[in-house]
Amino acid sequence: MSISGEAATPEPADARISKGEERRAAGVACGAHALHDGYTDLIYVLLPVWQAEFGLAYAQLGLLRGIFTGAMAALQIPAGWLAARLGSAPLLAAGTALVGAGFCLAGLSSGVAMLAVALLIGGIGASTQHPLAAALVARAFAGSRSLKALGTYNFAGDIGKMTLPAVAGLMLVAMPWRPTVALLGAMGIGAAVLILTLTPRFAARHSGTAPAAASAASGHPRTRFGFPILLSIGVFDSSTRMAFLTFLPFLLVAKGASVTTVGFALTLVFAGGAAGKLICAFIGARLGVIPTVWLTEGMTTLSIVALLPLPLEGALILLPVVGVALNGTSSVLYGSVPQLVEPSRHTQAFGIFYTGTIGAGAIAPAIYGLLGDAFGITAALIIVACTVLVTLPLAAALRPAFASPHS
Repeated sequence: MSISGEAATPEPADARISKGEERRAAGVACGAHALHDGYTDLIYVLLPVWQAEFGLAYAQLGLLRGIFTGAMAALQIPAGWLAARLGSAPLLAAGTALVGAGFCLAGLSSGVAMLAVALLIGGIGASTQHPLAAALVARAFAGSRSLKALGTYNFAGDIGKMTLPAVAGLMLVAMPWRPTVALLGAMGIGAAVLILTLTPRFAARHSGTAPAAASAASGHPRTRFGFPILLSIGVFDSSTRMAFLTFLPFLLVAKGASVTTVGFALTLVFAGGAAGKLICAFIGARLGVIPTVWLTEGMTTLSIVALLPLPLEGALILLPVVGVALNGTSSVLYGSVPQLVEPSRHTQAFGIFYTGTIGAGAIAPAIYGLLGDAFGITAALIIVACTVLVTLPLAAALRPAFASPHS
């Protein structure tokens, strides 16, 4: 089924949706995004702990991480299908409870096999958040208000990335990792009850075929490949980000960092990433998508390479800048999806985009982990930094799509 097409006029807001329902939808979606993204990036703090506990190689650690993110990525499109039959609220609540239960089970694990099963369960639960919560926001808001609401939703995920790893780092000072992980997992089960209770039940938005959208569906010659190119850039960008975050704790430990310092360092990266999403949204609006991608991806390469020789103190100072570069591109890419896809395909396009980028992020740690085992962390990070430069010619190829006149 074709996804490509030129941007068309957004659907009008549904007058039947009250302000209270809008606030509830935004609150549920933002809260779910913060919690789920926090769980996803909590794994980075735990990787050195699991290495010490189970004697794992970098490739094995990357595989553990990939089990969680792979399940999350692979099941997002099926989650959308299930939501159409079962309802978004029950499925989002069930997924949140399941990811919490997965972390509870990880806290009870006595070996690597049980830990892998726990991460698989958690990844299955996490697959519901992106398609359902983003669709909830898109259903409650429309037009320019939808863009602002989705921006707030994306920012909320970064709040979770900053908060949960930092909380885990502090908890690990006071207690072993197993009860720490189990207690954090219990939060998901409690949050599921709130999601089931508070989520407004919206009727499905019926997407008609307006003349402009029908024209867009045929695909303008210059924009027909816009979405696939954008997805390709997202794949490389996500792979770089996940590989870097997988290696970062070990790079910091080699510089003398403690587990608590690693948690603080990840918080710095995610704080920079949250700022990067906002900053790059303004830059993208002013300079355009292509120059912004070139700027952020170039910064990513330079900042990763600059990080390697620095002592721990210098590395901590640079990490927020690295975070801005790492996450800034994703903000521009996600925001560009509606410009390359007609409105009737937005949900499908976002599902494919999330699946492709998260799937790439799931595979990348295992692949780069093999390089880390073979050549060491420093060499692997240099390869990661250089690989992101592939996005530059892809961005140049995308330029005609944004130069095309809109219907």
